[in-house]
Amino acid sequence: MQKQKMRLIIVSGLPGSGKSTISEGVASKLRLPVFSVDPIESAILKTGMKKSFKTGLAAYEIVGTLAEENLKLGQSVIIDAVSPVLWARKKWKALASKYKTRILIIECVYLDKKLYRKRIEARVRNLHGIREVMWKDIEKIQKEYLPWKEKRLVLDGMNNVKENIAKAKKYIKNWSFKKYFYKQIIYYTEHM
Repeated sequence: MQKQKMRLIIVSGLPGSGKSTISEGVASKLRLPVFSVDPIESAILKTGMKKSFKTGLAAYEIVGTLAEENLKLGQSVIIDAVSPVLWARKKWKALASKYKTRILIIECVYLDKKLYRKRIEARVRNLHGIREVMWKDIEKIQKEYLPWKEKRLVLDGMNNVKENIAKAKKYIKNWSFKKYFYKQIIYYTEHM
């Protein structure tokens, strides 16, 4: 039996873009742990702390620590986080570097803004202490959200969920260091 290469898989994108759905679907198919920032922040808030920048930062730190503990054991992991800013992205890269593992980025997007807005307005997550995201929140986060410079798989939330999960799984399983692959961003959208 061939030994699987360890990977740090980052599933990024704006709130409501399908990160958790993709993360959980891939985790289930590949039998990998998934660490999601929002439920962890919600757990922090259950202790009675008030939501703040610090509770969000703490959730990112906890996700990083949980991922590191698994990487120490040679286990691939999935991180489900918006990761909008350089600080978070540098954290994930440093973790991959420390454990000499491959970092794979999957970015979830919604190319149709009208349907994305409808999704946000109808979305209910029921996370303790975290209010539902509103469209004005998305507009604010979009301004902070840095474009990824790294090669990545981009999945459009408009596409069929099962197909997006299958594409993400294939990307993870078939990823290699070949130069031709590095020169492209893979978009899976129905709009092109």
